Amino acid sequence: MGDVEDRLGFRPRFAAFDAGFDAFYVYEYFHHENEDVGFAAVPFSQRGGYRRTFDQQGLPLCKAELAMPLRYTFWSKASLVHHQKGRYFCPLLFPEPTGESCPIQHKNWPRGCTTTMATSIGARIRYQLDRESQAYKDVYKQRTATERVNSQAVALGIERPRVRNGHAITNQNTLIYVLINLRALHRVRRKKTLQSRA
Repeated sequence: MGDVEDRLGFRPRFAAFDAGFDAFYVYEYFHHENEDVGFAAVPFSQRGGYRRTFDQQGLPLCKAELAMPLRYTFWSKASLVHHQKGRYFCPLLFPEPTGESCPIQHKNWPRGCTTTMATSIGARIRYQLDRESQAYKDVYKQRTATERVNSQAVALGIERPRVRNGHAITNQNTLIYVLINLRALHRVRRKKTLQSRA
């Protein structure tokens, strides 16, 4: 995304990606503080059990709908992006036992539930993004254009270059995308010509 910013000259506000990009750092990048707009339109990839919900302070809720306080944080270096994670514990047992029992008698009781997640704002946005909203649907529709461009690039041989060195492959890829852009420009101009004749 740094390269994209350099080419555009500004930080993009929106993105439309497939489910392979459903990661906290993608949502974090497109989150703009103090702005109502700006998000990454990415389908939710169900993994790791249930879909999390949060309280007003951003604490994850357990299945009994109780806000789980943060016990400690640590750095995870096991994934593509090194990041801080938080370990959240049952509020009936931490920071002090309340003497109450779990209202839903969860299978983890009496040990209490724990959960681990990235502390980044993107981790919450991943769960809280309204994927049924019109704004989300409008941004995500742009994925079809991406897929059409990818299909054209594959048809022009971008996946299996017949040249051997890095510079030649770079030049071939550049020519492929120049050709795709020229085709698009030709279609736009042809459509304008037909509209002006009508």
